[in-house]
Amino acid sequence: MAVNHAVRQNLCPSCHAPLLARYDLEAAAKTLSREVLAGRVHSMWRYAEVLPGAPPVTLGEGMTPLIHARHLGTELGLERLFVKEEGQNPTSSFKARGISAAVTVAKGLGVETIALPTAGNAGGAAAAYAAQAGMGCVIAMPKDTPVAIVLESKACGADVRLIDGLISDCGAFIAAEAPKHGWFEVSTLKEPYRIEGKKTMGYELWEEMDGLPDVIVYPTGGGVGLIGMWKAFEELEAMGFIGSQRPRMIAAQAEGCAPIVRAFQQRAAASEKWEQASTVAAGLRVPKALGDFLILADIYASNGEAVAVTDAELMAACQDLARTEGIFAAPEGGAGLAAIRTLLAHGKIARHESVVLFNTGSGYKYLEAWQAALAD
Repeated sequence: MAVNHAVRQNLCPSCHAPLLARYDLEAAAKTLSREVLAGRVHSMWRYAEVLPGAPPVTLGEGMTPLIHARHLGTELGLERLFVKEEGQNPTSSFKARGISAAVTVAKGLGVETIALPTAGNAGGAAAAYAAQAGMGCVIAMPKDTPVAIVLESKACGADVRLIDGLISDCGAFIAAEAPKHGWFEVSTLKEPYRIEGKKTMGYELWEEMDGLPDVIVYPTGGGVGLIGMWKAFEELEAMGFIGSQRPRMIAAQAEGCAPIVRAFQQRAAASEKWEQASTVAAGLRVPKALGDFLILADIYASNGEAVAVTDAELMAACQDLARTEGIFAAPEGGAGLAAIRTLLAHGKIARHESVVLFNTGSGYKYLEAWQAALAD
């Protein structure tokens, strides 16, 4: 495995673009197989050949259920609708994957304090994994971040800074303060390893489905999960485990913050900042993702789509997930289901296709949004 753990530069020093970890995939293919995986640890660290080589800082993240949503699929006319239930990760969201990998490398490098901006769930995960690693953690999050996430972060010992603004304002705060205090910034795509943890969602689909689905619907704020899965598929092909066929990648956003959708409609290579972003789906309230050009490139390459839905639609979809499948989803997961309804209505998903919807977090982290939805 060729990963340089001495690298502490967060972005490429020449072009300031995100750095990506690369591995000796020829060597990895000799020891990574379904037969070998059957006897490995039941967490994302089972894919050791294609993850950082430092001793893992882990709370058991990954290997979340892939639920065949039969009742909901019957209502929608989809025989093969699945929900990847990321709310069952430690800290109740998919963010546990990326933060586990990032903190693992940071600890291996001797970092004492990590810092990051967050729209919510990444902060809770960072606080928990920093505690597990015996590291300090500074988190900047919007003042209106769901209360459960603020409490979780503080309970795990993080230094929480509540900022009057959006995640972009939180990012500016961390970028300005980190060099002054010696904090190591683990912001989305400003270090190479959060994407490595997120890519394991793609490896799990390959392992669980004995192949890949036709369609992946992914709630997209920063979009690292979508980028990471695409990286996983490229690695799987390079190791000879899959061919060149890829799932159509669908980015689901909220109408109140849909920079990827707007760029997709314009066939642009990158997005423009979304002004006055507003949505109950806190994780989707990202005015401009650092990796927007990667998100869009992956959507275009897969013949995918980018779809925006209203807050009312996404919360109604959350209630459908709970009513039909017993999945108490985050608003972001509801956005993915609402996007599926839109695509079905426009003939963009065929009834026979296999579709995987990612519910990226638990509804327990968003009780304010759920309370408002159920009061209507």
